[in-house]
Amino acid sequence: MKPYPRRRSLRFAAVEPRQLKDRIDAFPRWHYRFEFEGGVRTPVAYEGQANRHSERRRYFFDPLLGLLGGSLAGRRVLDLGCNAGWWSLQAVEAGADFVLGVDARAECVEQAELVFEAKSVPASSYRFATANVFDGPGFALDGEGPFDVALCLGLLDVTARPLELFELMGGLGAELIVLDTGISRMRPAVFEVSTLSEPANAVDRRLTLLPSRRAVAELARELGYECVALAHEMLDYTGLEDYRRGQRLAFVCARKTGLGTLRPAPEQTALPWRAASLDPRGLLARLRG
Repeated sequence: MKPYPRRRSLRFAAVEPRQLKDRIDAFPRWHYRFEFEGGVRTPVAYEGQANRHSERRRYFFDPLLGLLGGSLAGRRVLDLGCNAGWWSLQAVEAGADFVLGVDARAECVEQAELVFEAKSVPASSYRFATANVFDGPGFALDGEGPFDVALCLGLLDVTARPLELFELMGGLGAELIVLDTGISRMRPAVFEVSTLSEPANAVDRRLTLLPSRRAVAELARELGYECVALAHEMLDYTGLEDYRRGQRLAFVCARKTGLGTLRPAPEQTALPWRAASLDPRGLLARLRG
């Protein structure tokens, strides 16, 4: 699929390159590669990360733009688990009227604010908040909601509260939700009980409910969304081993927007073992008492 062009031209060099490099280097780790004027860029642990995010943009962000005529103009975007603001920046460059990025890690929010300052993004078009998304919608009650599009990229698979996460996004008005998540390879609609290897990635606790592909679809339908699991469109799988192994998928969910133009992923092959799991219908019933 041909990438859609950036719709919004951003002024660069709001921060002098030498000063910007010093501020970038003050952070112990960057997960995303950002390029700035003067040859300044954020360091990543290995070069495959840069390719990973470029391919992921082509995989699920460009199809989102395709559903909306090639632009996010006139839309308000909620970026949950925003990290350093890479996807928030994609949304702004695609013409979004406003982006709210939320992350529980203060360091990530500080990085995102630095990136947007260095890119000279108008302050009226974004805000970043340090918050646990399950602490309530207070981070969106300053006149910034409702939102048209919710980006939930790498968050569903690090929580044990998938229903609440969907209810949060739906309750804030999202017509379209883009999910990118690790998935269980089990074929039925189940949530696999899993434990995060990196505690820093946990939303509340290390124990998580890893959804199967069908579980994501059922959860979306329960909240009134049509859901399509996207076929991989990667040209280069460097840094994308989890996608290659069938352990990660992106989904587009919509309440009214037709998803017929999206190419669905083929059914995956289940792993030969079984893990502790919960049926989505039973999970929904238990969570609702």
